[in-house]
Amino acid sequence: MENEGISGMAKRMKPSVEDKETLVDGGSIVQVPGEENDPRASNSEQVEMEIARILEINNFTQMVKFHKCVELLESGKLMLKELSNEFEERMILIHKEQMEKWQEEIKELRLLDAANEEIDALLNNAKYLLESIHGGS
Repeated sequence: MENEGISGMAKRMKPSVEDKETLVDGGSIVQVPGEENDPRASNSEQVEMEIARILEINNFTQMVKFHKCVELLESGKLMLKELSNEFEERMILIHKEQMEKWQEEIKELRLLDAANEEIDALLNNAKYLLESIHGGS
């Protein structure tokens, strides 16, 4: 009766010390021959294969991480270069704007200086005339 509830499902049972593996399939027990006579040797080989697979996966993961780091470094380098170029262009633009502003201020100062020179000349003439009028009387 126990086997009737399991019908349609295949289930592996633990091998006993005397037998090789047994398989329950559709309610009947079938002998399945083992891979080797010494189960410890096959387990050791299987463990070694699993370790090799884990190491292979680990190497692949490290390689992917390395390539990802290289990609990130290259991306960062490119971004830094772009920012540097933008910064340089902005600094040049600011410098040009400042130079134009200073040139405009220099023009205004020259005009002011010329106007001051004219006023100074007029004042000197007026002073000379006043001195000549007061000196003559």
